[in-house]
Amino acid sequence: MRKKPKTAFFTGILLTFTPTFHIIKFMETYLIKEDIISRNNEKAKDVRSLLEGKGVFYINLMSSPGAGKTTLLSKLIPLLSGELRTGVIEADIDSDKDALTIERETGVRVIQMHTGGACHITCQMSLEALEALGTDGLDLIFLENIGNLVCPAEFDTGADMNLVLLSVPEGDDKPLKYPLMFEVANAVAVTKLDVAPVFDFSGDTAVGNIKKRNKNAKIFFTCAKDGTGVEELAQYIREQAVKKIRKD
Repeated sequence: MRKKPKTAFFTGILLTFTPTFHIIKFMETYLIKEDIISRNNEKAKDVRSLLEGKGVFYINLMSSPGAGKTTLLSKLIPLLSGELRTGVIEADIDSDKDALTIERETGVRVIQMHTGGACHITCQMSLEALEALGTDGLDLIFLENIGNLVCPAEFDTGADMNLVLLSVPEGDDKPLKYPLMFEVANAVAVTKLDVAPVFDFSGDTAVGNIKKRNKNAKIFFTCAKDGTGVEELAQYIREQAVKKIRKD
């Protein structure tokens, strides 16, 4: 019987986001905001330094809930793991379902991270998860972030690449409504292409809206169910990873 993937519990979050709020007094508004994000970004340097020394390429996979992150990973990894030794960090508020799926479908090293209710991964959590997974013997690590189009975009995880998914059922307008997520993306994969005929979704409109937010983002149209576009995305990831791992 296979062992269940390790679960890393994060009950004490060292870096949390303090929302902007206002105090109104004598008709004047004072803006108060603690700059937690800048401290998080400083911590990201530690993550990048660690992975640079290990020769590991780190991908932060982000999307809304149900956009197909785990399913796409289960199709991508077999195309990559023959050349790139791959590991996965699955982040959720609770449950080990996704880690079990990755372990069953791909057989790669995987751990489940529980965030204790947090809706995003901070760099400190990212670092602890990398240590729990173990980076020795790996070339490529995926972090499947919490399903959320808002908070995860705020926090640098120390990743080399931000890969954002946009599923057809969500609609082609999401890059306009959630700008930061698409602004920080290095690549965007449009997923669930097989259901496009039954949704009011325009590929051209989606591309145009993504480019309004981020003209440099690479865009892929994919369907994990029938494999459309998955090899093209895998090839892009492979090329980016090899540039770092095998640089002379």
